[in-house]
Amino acid sequence: MARQLTFDLAARPALGRGDFFVSEANALALARLDASATWPNGKLVLTGPEGAGKTHLAHVWAGDSGAAMVELDDLPGLAIGEIASPIVVEDADRLGRAAETPLFHLHNHLAAHGLPLLLTAERAPSRWDIALPDLRSRLEAAEIARISAPDDALLAAVLMKLFADRQITVAPAIISWLTTRMDRSFAEARRIVTELDARALAEGRKVTRDLAAAVLHDRPDDAS
Repeated sequence: MARQLTFDLAARPALGRGDFFVSEANALALARLDASATWPNGKLVLTGPEGAGKTHLAHVWAGDSGAAMVELDDLPGLAIGEIASPIVVEDADRLGRAAETPLFHLHNHLAAHGLPLLLTAERAPSRWDIALPDLRSRLEAAEIARISAPDDALLAAVLMKLFADRQITVAPAIISWLTTRMDRSFAEARRIVTELDARALAEGRKVTRDLAAAVLHDRPDDAS
């Protein structure tokens, strides 16, 4: 079969509250985000595996609270004294040395003005590589809200959302078939959907169970 020319266009994820599927794996984390007035010392660290929905929840909370999203690379040049809103810092466990002191001052500025700070990460602060002792002690004192590994309902919902973000219609039977056979992780769900999208476009076909089986068979770990 002739392969079609395809373009790797980034999917545009839907990040509204109504697009977030709540299950036992994330309900407690969502509840803590909805109660930011009760965060100890006004800060919370949202943790969970790659693709768990941390960015989605961070955007939901930012929209509800009027928070600004700050990139790690932007921390060194941040005009901290002018900040008058809650702040979200994503992927905080990838913090580099140049950003440690700015994050320390940002933390203190927000605390002094009663403004919440939300950080997202895959790991708890106790496992972050932080050289600045004062920053480490402050972050390790933060409450942690964790998104757990996906249950059946959440895994199916994640698959459906990932397909929807790419404007791909997939039969519910294929979703069910995938959830009972794939590795149970958010990262694997993202890999499967990305690969199915690429193959379906290249081969000019719909996403079928045969195509899904081929993608599952071609797991990176299966390569020899």
